[in-house]
Amino acid sequence: MSKKIKVCHITSIHPSGDTRIFVKECTSLAAAGYDVYLVATNTTNAVINGVRIVNAGIRHSNRILRMIFTSRMVYDKAVSMDADIYHFHDPELIPHALKLIKRGKKVIYDVHEDIPRQILAKYYIPGFLRKIISKIIERKENNAARKFSWIITATPFIRDRFLHFNSKVTEVCNFPVHTELNSATPYLSRPKQVCYVGSITKARGILEMVEAMDGLPYELHLCGSFSPESLREKAKVLPGWKQVVEHGYASRLKVKEVLDRSRVGLVTLHPIINYVDAYPVKMFEYMVAGIPVIASDIKLWKDIVDSSRAGICVNPYKPSEIKKAIVSVMENEDIAQLMSVNGMKAVEEHFNWSNEEKKLLAIYHKLAQA
Repeated sequence: MSKKIKVCHITSIHPSGDTRIFVKECTSLAAAGYDVYLVATNTTNAVINGVRIVNAGIRHSNRILRMIFTSRMVYDKAVSMDADIYHFHDPELIPHALKLIKRGKKVIYDVHEDIPRQILAKYYIPGFLRKIISKIIERKENNAARKFSWIITATPFIRDRFLHFNSKVTEVCNFPVHTELNSATPYLSRPKQVCYVGSITKARGILEMVEAMDGLPYELHLCGSFSPESLREKAKVLPGWKQVVEHGYASRLKVKEVLDRSRVGLVTLHPIINYVDAYPVKMFEYMVAGIPVIASDIKLWKDIVDSSRAGICVNPYKPSEIKKAIVSVMENEDIAQLMSVNGMKAVEEHFNWSNEEKKLLAIYHKLAQA
């Protein structure tokens, strides 16, 4: 690359150390020779992995104020970067992204989630408003999609939705960096403990997970924050809670430590509309760490687990099935060790960031040459 192309990633929601944004995309672009900036909130100015992190200020905790004021604050800081390519990650930044286009900038929209479908499951939005808000946001998102230089999506399902409005759409899946979480701890040397990593919500199956632990001699290690916090009180009254060890929101280093000490990883999310067509990132992270997975019997997930022979799929609404699967993995060590090896192999060959990184760099190469 003769002239360094200046790239600015923008987020008003995600932390500056976000796995997809910073660990994968920004770090890969910097390693490829781009001059990479990441504008985020609640952070400090720093240069990490060749990426210049730029603090835009304090993020409003109130959602409405964040959408109005934090998004503007992030936009103003991003404009001052005067980048060649802007890459934004939050739908609330769409109005500002369109202003960047008017300034003659190339703009990439990175769609992490199918937002209109996700809204249908938001507990904090009154039920009677969810469909209305979902339709309004989908219409605005679709209209804006026609104008972006490129759209990157986290799944093929979201890609297919946007292809109706823009021919330049590529899925860059959120598969793990193969070397980040792989474990040097032999599987059978690990203590017999169960883990769950990620946001802790009712729809992600926390109550069924805790119920499944009742009567088992194993600990369930939780890495993540309860949302809403009141859900924690509901979980605490369940008999299985005495087997739970909480770590709260965990750094990547802490997550790796928990994975290194686990023999079973749970990803028993409910089959709600915004999960059935999504790739469960944590499932692949368990696999790369050599942990057999117990996953929901959602078709997309079951196809992956069955074909890779890396775990067991269950009905996520039935704690008895989750419990039976946990016991099966813990007691059948030869089969569990084979699942461990199979999971690592599947990620190494197919479900890894190295493969997705090539798609990302190809997009940037095309935009840089345009």
